[in-house]
Amino acid sequence: MVVTVRNMRWMTTTLGLLFAAAACTSPATPQAAPSPPPPSASASSAAASPTLIPSRTPTASRPDHVLVVVFENKAFTHEVGNNRAPYLNGLLHVSAVFTRSFAVTHPSQPNYLALFSGSTQGVTDDRCLSRFHGRPNLGSQLIQAGYTFTGYSEGQPTAGYRGCYHGRYAAKHNPWAKFDNVPDAANQPYTAFPSDYAKLPTVSFVVPDLCHDMHDCGTAAGDAWAAKNLEPYRKWAAEHNSLLVITYDEDDGGAGNQILTLVTGAGVRPGQYSQRIDHYSVLRTLENLYGLPGIGKAAAAKPISGIWLR
Repeated sequence: MVVTVRNMRWMTTTLGLLFAAAACTSPATPQAAPSPPPPSASASSAAASPTLIPSRTPTASRPDHVLVVVFENKAFTHEVGNNRAPYLNGLLHVSAVFTRSFAVTHPSQPNYLALFSGSTQGVTDDRCLSRFHGRPNLGSQLIQAGYTFTGYSEGQPTAGYRGCYHGRYAAKHNPWAKFDNVPDAANQPYTAFPSDYAKLPTVSFVVPDLCHDMHDCGTAAGDAWAAKNLEPYRKWAAEHNSLLVITYDEDDGGAGNQILTLVTGAGVRPGQYSQRIDHYSVLRTLENLYGLPGIGKAAAAKPISGIWLR
C-alpha cells in the first residue's frame, strides 16, 4: 500500500491524540488508557485497553527477557485507528511506536528469515524449505553466547516438528525450524509457553496460528488473541526488566510495505519515533542488547535508539 498524504495526515492525527492523552498521565499513578474506537461486533470482549504500568527500574543494557510477536499481512495505516483492533491501538500510548517501519520484501517467508537471520537466504516464495546448514541466525548466536532462545508456534503439534503444515500451523512462518544449528528443543508449540514468565528464555519468538496472526481471520481475531495472550506478559515485563516487541511480517501487498512495529516494557519511553527501521534493524537491536555481532544485513543496520529511559 502506498502511503498517501491524506493517509499520513490521518495517521499523524490518530497517533497524536493517543500520545497527547498519555502525556497527561502522571507517571506515579497508573491510569486507564484512553478508550480506543469501539470494537466491531466480531471483536472479543477480552480486547480491553491496556493499563499503563510504569517501569520500576530502567531497562538494563541486557533485559532479562525479550518476547517478539509477529503478526501477518497488515499495513501500518490499516491497523492504526482500526476499531477492530482496540487492544493494539490501546498499546500505542504505552509503547515506542515506529511510524516508519518497513518489511523488506514480499511474500511472508523471506521476511521471517530476514528478521531471524539477517538474510532472506535467497528465498523468494513461501515454499516448504530444506534446512539450512550452519548458517548464522539469532537463535544460534544467543545459545553460543550462553543465553537461551525458544520459538513458540501456535498450532505446531510437537517440539521439533519439521512438517510444512499442520492444521493452522505453517512452517513458512517458523524460521528457526529452517536452521540445523538451532536445536529441536528450541522449536516448541505454543502450548509449551510458560505461565511463569520468569522461566522464559532470554529471547523468545511467538507466532500465532494462521487465524490468530490475522492471515486468515483478520484483524479482530488477532487483536482479541493479543489481548488475551500478550497483555499479562506486557504487564509483567514492565516490572521485571523485560520487553515486548510486536511487529508484522509485511503489509497487505503494497509497494510501500509499511508495517506497525512497537516496543513496550521496562525502560521504554512511550512515544512516536520516526527513525526508519526494518526487520534488519529489529534483529540488530536484539543482538545489540546482548552484545552480539550483527549478522547478514543486520551488521550494517543501526539498532533502534532514543526509546530507552537510560
